[in-house]
Amino acid sequence: MLKCDFVRGPVNHRLLFGGGRGQDLPKAVGMKGGMSPRITDVTAGLGRDAFLLASLGSEVTLIERSDTMHSLLRDGMEEARQYGGIHADIISRMTLIHGDSIELLPSLNPEIILIDPMHPPRKKSAMVKGELREIRQIVGSDSDQLALIQTALATASKRVVLKWPAQASALDGVKACSHQIIGKSIRFDVFMC
Repeated sequence: MLKCDFVRGPVNHRLLFGGGRGQDLPKAVGMKGGMSPRITDVTAGLGRDAFLLASLGSEVTLIERSDTMHSLLRDGMEEARQYGGIHADIISRMTLIHGDSIELLPSLNPEIILIDPMHPPRKKSAMVKGELREIRQIVGSDSDQLALIQTALATASKRVVLKWPAQASALDGVKACSHQIIGKSIRFDVFMC
């Protein structure tokens, strides 16, 4: 069963052993020279990227429109808050909003926007992880992802970071990114504003 868990499992392991600001995501959002920018995660999901960024000192606003995902995320954040210690400290830098990012972004004055939309179906025959299948069943296909990216590009004051499969083609209708950070399976397309 799908659960948002910041205290145990892979999220906690990444917190303890993940490599800090040297990881691709912190580089993509501009964490260098001790800077901890304000970030808006407009496709919060289970909050893992937001938790990583908050663990490195950033204030992160998470927006989730799915009632089910928002509820899972809210419960996971509350559990981590009650757990105390470093987990509660990290959660204190995370603000969860329930709503549609396309509608909310213009009023939020975001500096840096992180977008991790539903990725296109994989061409390989290997099954997508069970957890990702469950999330896709809950949130659907993100048919408005192009509108979300365009809204992000129009509202971010510093940069927009799109998390996308490393081998996938760029999205039609989106301008060329400023640069990319490419990992084994994921890449970050960075659009400087």
